[in-house]
Amino acid sequence: MTVSGIITAIIIGAVIGALGRLVLRGRQNISIIATILVGIVAALIGTWLASLIGVRDTGGIDWIELALQIGLAAVGVSLVAGSSRRR
Repeated sequence: MTVSGIITAIIIGAVIGALGRLVLRGRQNISIIATILVGIVAALIGTWLASLIGVRDTGGIDWIELALQIGLAAVGVSLVAGSSRRR
């Protein structure tokens, strides 16, 4: 992985993580770093799932892949926020 690939993953992770937080209701008490990390993981897993079901590369915007990534980010943010409340 190149430096530009890492920077791109961080930017996309931040956007996906932020969108995942927006999908959830209420306030999530997690840091921006945790949001970015959840977003990066969600983007990677969402892309992997999209390739499994055959919708990774489509003409135009990959809406199904994006929906998978945002949904996974929302689940990840809720899990991280829930685990931080228990401490």
